[in-house]
Amino acid sequence: MRRHDKRRKPRKAHVRHILIAAKPDARNLLNEIQSAKNPLKMFKKLAKKHSNCSSASKKGDLGEFVEGQMVQDFEDAVWAMEPETVPQSYIKTQFGYHILWVHEIILPE
Repeated sequence: MRRHDKRRKPRKAHVRHILIAAKPDARNLLNEIQSAKNPLKMFKKLAKKHSNCSSASKKGDLGEFVEGQMVQDFEDAVWAMEPETVPQSYIKTQFGYHILWVHEIILPE
């Protein structure tokens, strides 16, 4: 976990993710989500079935996290996404390949 600057208020985000070990699997799951009639419902179903994270039992829901809590590549992807949009790509971190669904980004006041 990186430490965030206590002098400024950090951003927060509510995110779901699917963590996969292999790139081809990540690509296949992403295609399934993008072509689904209800992408969020499909995302939740695939997260529960395929994710290698303990959040799989919660359909990939990581809940709300504070800026500086997650690895840099993960956070950069979250802040770049538009909330409640279908993911267009996956990202790679030291943990594997992540497909992200951003529910909300909360900016400090």
